[in-house]
Amino acid sequence: MGEITPPPIDRIDTSKPHPARVYDWFLGGKDNYPVDEELGRQIVALEPQSKYAAQHNRWFMQRATRHLAGAAGARQFLDIGSGIPTEPNLHRIAQGAAPDARVVYVDNDPIVLAHAGALLRGTPEGRTEYLSADVREPEKILELAADILEFDRPVTLSLIALLHFIPDSDGAHDLVRTLVDALPPGSHLVLSQLAGDFDPERTREAVAMYAAGGVTLVPRSREEMGRFFDGLDLLEPGIVWLPDWHAELGVDEVRNGSPVPLYAGVARKP
Repeated sequence: MGEITPPPIDRIDTSKPHPARVYDWFLGGKDNYPVDEELGRQIVALEPQSKYAAQHNRWFMQRATRHLAGAAGARQFLDIGSGIPTEPNLHRIAQGAAPDARVVYVDNDPIVLAHAGALLRGTPEGRTEYLSADVREPEKILELAADILEFDRPVTLSLIALLHFIPDSDGAHDLVRTLVDALPPGSHLVLSQLAGDFDPERTREAVAMYAAGGVTLVPRSREEMGRFFDGLDLLEPGIVWLPDWHAELGVDEVRNGSPVPLYAGVARKP
């Protein structure tokens, strides 16, 4: 991939919040705008553990990637909805375990593209690339990713903290099915999803706050999340609360014991 040219500043819509930038604010990043911070502060006022939950989401990504690149032998990763780079990024974890791992990041926010250079510094043995695309265009993603990934070999599809921004009216489950159907046996699907059955009243308030900012938020129950894994073999311990997915694999995690209202799961395509 050649040198990435940052997008013109007028392509970055700062009139309304973007999930990737709100998430960046939750993580203490600097690549967000006042409109993102405003929504973030509203969410934290409603749920003080929101920043902690965002950090837990990063830790889950690290644990899942570390396990798959290590014990499961995964060498190819397709991370859709990658967000603004936050160390350690997925390719750092994957290539730390397997230097020859290939990683393709996908996001639709121009500010992520502007920072894609940070994503592309991988190992000499491996390969790391960035694609500007939307998960609602799965065929486009698969076509572009085929220049980097070999789809006759297992691929790990990572959709972390993404699907709760994709409503059922956009065919969320069908989008995942299209992507998974393109992967060969032995591939994996990694998901985290905001829970709709953790604290329903507070969740409804969060949905309303995001909607007021022009962002669709779609919490889902454990059963609804389970549909994303139809036809796949869930790895132990199944669909669990985010902090409980193989906590023993954590490195440098500072936990305070607070509940985190997100589900997590990893499954293998038979």
